[in-house]
Amino acid sequence: MPLREAVSAVFAPDGPLSRAHAQFRSRPGQTEMACAIADTIEEGGALVVEAGTGVGKTFAYLVPALLSGERVVVSTATKALQDQLFSRDLPRVIQALGVTARTALLKGRSSYLCLHRLEQARPGLGGRADALAAALASVEHWAQATQSGDLAELPGLDERSPVIPLVTSTRENCLGSACPRFAQCHVNLARREALAADVVVINHHLFFADVAVRESGMAELLPSVRVVLFDEAHQLNETGVQFLGVQLGTGQLLDYARDLLTAGLDGAQGFRDWPALAADIDHAARDLRIAAGPVEGAARRAWQEAVPERTEPVAWTRALQDLVAALRAALAALDAVAGTAPDFTRLHERTVVLLERLVAFAQDCGTQSVRWLDVGTQLRLVESPLDIGLALQGLWAPAAPEPSAWDEGGGPSDASTGPRGRSWIFTSATLGDDPALRWFTEPCGLQHARTLQVPSPFDYARQSALYIPLDLPRPADPAHSVRLADWAGDAIARLGGRTLLLTTTLRSLHVIGTALRQRFPMGSGIDVLVQGEAGKRQIMERFRQAEDAVEGGMGLAQGCVLVASASFWEGLDVPGDALQLLIVDKLPFPPPGDPLVDARTRQLEQEGRSAFKDFALPEAAVALKQGAGRLIRTETDSGVLVVADTRLATMGYGKRLLRALPPMQRLQTQEAFDAALDALRQG
Repeated sequence: MPLREAVSAVFAPDGPLSRAHAQFRSRPGQTEMACAIADTIEEGGALVVEAGTGVGKTFAYLVPALLSGERVVVSTATKALQDQLFSRDLPRVIQALGVTARTALLKGRSSYLCLHRLEQARPGLGGRADALAAALASVEHWAQATQSGDLAELPGLDERSPVIPLVTSTRENCLGSACPRFAQCHVNLARREALAADVVVINHHLFFADVAVRESGMAELLPSVRVVLFDEAHQLNETGVQFLGVQLGTGQLLDYARDLLTAGLDGAQGFRDWPALAADIDHAARDLRIAAGPVEGAARRAWQEAVPERTEPVAWTRALQDLVAALRAALAALDAVAGTAPDFTRLHERTVVLLERLVAFAQDCGTQSVRWLDVGTQLRLVESPLDIGLALQGLWAPAAPEPSAWDEGGGPSDASTGPRGRSWIFTSATLGDDPALRWFTEPCGLQHARTLQVPSPFDYARQSALYIPLDLPRPADPAHSVRLADWAGDAIARLGGRTLLLTTTLRSLHVIGTALRQRFPMGSGIDVLVQGEAGKRQIMERFRQAEDAVEGGMGLAQGCVLVASASFWEGLDVPGDALQLLIVDKLPFPPPGDPLVDARTRQLEQEGRSAFKDFALPEAAVALKQGAGRLIRTETDSGVLVVADTRLATMGYGKRLLRALPPMQRLQTQEAFDAALDALRQG
């Protein structure tokens, strides 16, 4: 039976999925998507699918992938989605189809316990008895029982814990086959399982790490794989840009100094003044961070001239010179001991790489790249391509035998995948605001790909409404955030919480979060959460559980309010009544002054194109669409979306942005908005 027919039968009302899962409902859009993927798997080439919320895209790509009998790699945006796909979705589909498939989960090395570094961590702490020492003790206890070494399995370990870099390896400090614990290495065990599997679940960071440096294990895996699926593909360009450039961070330098000191005292104490060498690198790295100046405004700081913007030239140059001198002194010391132990050999290699990167940043930036400083608690020097298209267009080109980014200098050839070539499938709920999905395909070098848009099955006109409050100040008015917080407070009180307020800047986040905390203090019956007060996962759980506490009679709160920015515009899934009001403070245009945004703007203008129409407006449309997608997550959800930006209703380009949103009912007055909230509360 042709693959398309077999796939279509699985999604039929009386098919295997319907028999295996009582909640399954046959959806024409899901079947259409699955059949298009089946065709691409059989024919080869690239397919880009935008599947609206509720289509069921995970099953739509897993079914044809599993029925094809091909070896498959599935890449997701985050490790959390990776875990969900591997432990929940993939087993469910395999069971429903009744097929046999060996599956494997492969993450980057920073996700796995490094046994060698774990042995070095306790002596490095000395006699400390603080939270870090307690966290290390927890890892040591867990290490005795774990089979996978995946730190995600360790209960209670915060993803931001400072113990993680102490017990995991990086590409820079891994000893490879020279490691005394190589035979038990969790990273290599995971890679061996992946090489033997039929379906391997990875993440985008892992994929691009291998494109950049051939270090993740994908270099051995990909030649034997014919089908590669990217879920949450809208993050591909941003992720790829991070990996396909050059970076040097003060955190990286501080880790190096700590490793140098540990190895020196352990393997060659008294041979060199290791504490002094490590201290010089530590001081130079910290001086470089100080020379960059305080964190003011956006974290990214343009670097078009010899010295970055808002940086004192003399202090910056001196710090770089001191850093070079300290690294050269360490290199001279390591020259004498490099062959005596694997740790010294690897440190020698790391020192050379760090010096090479410093030399690269001393030279002019390439015309197809952009350079900037990332200024925060630590400092990163970054040079990246403007997008990933030029680097990767050969990788997913239709003609398989042609040289690609995986050939010499980039990775393995496509020749082993057969005459049809490899099949590349890219899918997400948000990939553009036009049928060609150019927002995604152009920067990714996928202009040749077939595209498909599958609308959401939700009845947005019945389930949701859109309101634009025209009485609020324009976003450029300094009073906008204050007035919005006051207006939103009334709406929140009327609804009883159940609100997500998304901001476009950290300044608005702090202003609105502070104002709502004052309006709804502890004991008011409404719990106000603000991004940054805890980890993302913890905040999301608290937000989801607030409504459960009320319905369960626990009386913790009427509802919950979450004020968030940045990463909460996507990846937040709160079905049910816990979220019924979504407020977006401003239209999410790219931030002016961001070096990457400015560089892309200049590039388009040099090509004679409109930076606003071809870049800023599509970026805003996709981001607004992504944010609005947090509101309705199931067929039974209901809610109101508020866009507190009058430009959506008054400017000509507002029509294009409105078309990007789901077809919601439009509320025209404050009275209609209040009535909608009353109806939601009465439920």
